[in-house]
Amino acid sequence: MRTRPVLVYDGDCGFCTTSARAAQRLLHPSCEFTAWQFADLESLGVSQERAEYEALWVTPAGEVYGGAQAVAKLLLRAGGAWGVLGAVLTLAPVRWIARAAYRIIAVNRGRLPGGTPACATPPRRPA
Repeated sequence: MRTRPVLVYDGDCGFCTTSARAAQRLLHPSCEFTAWQFADLESLGVSQERAEYEALWVTPAGEVYGGAQAVAKLLLRAGGAWGVLGAVLTLAPVRWIARAAYRIIAVNRGRLPGGTPACATPPRRPA
């Protein structure tokens, strides 16, 4: 059983990998980082389709948060001023704006610095 949360990201995407490494370096959160391509998704309770669609935050209890809320949980875990920002990202209407901003970034990550053709996201949200 895991004792720390896990942030699951797309290891084939240069933008996602660079972002995950920057978060580790800057935030020093008490969590694990893993590319979905190397994760045991079944034990985490997530599908490959969902992991391809968005970053995921999986708690030791098995709760799964995706996209902007995964980022918020990561920031909360980091604490301090980062934690305050994470808390703000969980509040309506900021949460809605964060969700929209996350989707815009995710859809365009192949065009962002570090992005590659492998960064293309699936066109629709999984069921």
